[in-house]
Amino acid sequence: MPGMQTTINDNGAWCWFQDERALVDPASNTLLVGSVAAPEGAGGDSRGGNIEVAVLDLATGDSQVHVVHRRLEPDDHNAPALLIRPDGRYLAMYAKHKTDNYSRWRISTRPHDASEWGPEERFDWTGPADGRGATYSNLHRLAAESRVYNFVRAINDDPSLMVSEDDGTTWRFGGKLFTRPKIGYVNGYTRYCGNGTDRIDLITTDHHPRDFNNSIYHGYIRGDALHDAQGRVVSKPLIGSPGINQAALTTLFAAGMDVDGDILTHGWTVDLRGQGQDLAAIISCRANDVNGPLQREQLLDVDDHRLLYARFDGTQWNLHPLAAAGAALLPHEQDYTGLGAVDPHDLNQVYISTPIDPRTGQATGHYEIYRGSTRDGGATFGWDAVTEGSAVDNLRPMVPPGDPSTHAVCWFRGSMTSSQAYATDVVVRY
Repeated sequence: MPGMQTTINDNGAWCWFQDERALVDPASNTLLVGSVAAPEGAGGDSRGGNIEVAVLDLATGDSQVHVVHRRLEPDDHNAPALLIRPDGRYLAMYAKHKTDNYSRWRISTRPHDASEWGPEERFDWTGPADGRGATYSNLHRLAAESRVYNFVRAINDDPSLMVSEDDGTTWRFGGKLFTRPKIGYVNGYTRYCGNGTDRIDLITTDHHPRDFNNSIYHGYIRGDALHDAQGRVVSKPLIGSPGINQAALTTLFAAGMDVDGDILTHGWTVDLRGQGQDLAAIISCRANDVNGPLQREQLLDVDDHRLLYARFDGTQWNLHPLAAAGAALLPHEQDYTGLGAVDPHDLNQVYISTPIDPRTGQATGHYEIYRGSTRDGGATFGWDAVTEGSAVDNLRPMVPPGDPSTHAVCWFRGSMTSSQAYATDVVVRY
């Protein structure tokens, strides 16, 4: 794959339930990538837990790393979500991984400049969430409402929301998206995609795939209401809602479905991109899992994951096999994979991380990054290698939105033994 490749941070990683973790600022022609440093990486303990934003000058190739919070907690779940405000200043929002009750944020001092930040502010979830902790940040601004939403896992470990009418300077509690009796660890893993004007689409699970044979559902927010994929209102008003069961939305993936002779179960949301009537998603699942809901020690042996590509045509979702994703990435997280990303500027293009070459079906020594392209809505894909013959794993690719004329893909590479322990650096191909 042509293009320049550069390392922009020598210690960083991210989970995949925060957005935007990376974005392009066309006003400054820069790429911003948020990540969390770990003690195992460069800088050691003195840097572990730093919430950082790396900034790449796309014209010169120079990059700098700026610290938003020093030594918050070494955990990839704490990666910051980034937003460019209408005044050009950056908003960074981040939270710990259920170890305290705060959503934290800072706003850059100057427009289009991440080198200095104003004081850290905190939203306290202790009351609404009954002290159960807060996790994840997802920032989406709707210009038609002059409102910014932050979606957080908080109350009952359900997707909950904060809202701001002053572009993130101040926040108030906004209610809940979903609620249901909790099974196992947490409820509903949700990915969001906003059009920036009047609509935020989302896909979500039932619970954690470790604890439940998840289906995946799609709906969208518009006009202070939650709709299913066909536009039917399933909850209104949204702001202040106690939440609904996500099964009221449109089913995108049904647990136990047969796709080309494979029985697919335990769905998990990976990525969602597009606008309104034209959306694309990547989901992960288990294939032909004979263990089912048995003992935990049996569930830890899941050796065949699949990535699926889903395309919404305004009426229905069409689901297609994308690639084999191999065995579990981590021994104690049986549903972790290398993940994938849809190109927000070209929904027919995806990037995936897998230890199985999609061109040949052969296993590779490490997780590699591949670019896939489709000309038939996802029924078939052609593949190119972004990385090959790597000495370390290449994981969790992202394609940053923000400028259709700028194309970049970023990922982190190195060794990862848990969400709290990794020696990885952040690279960009552009």
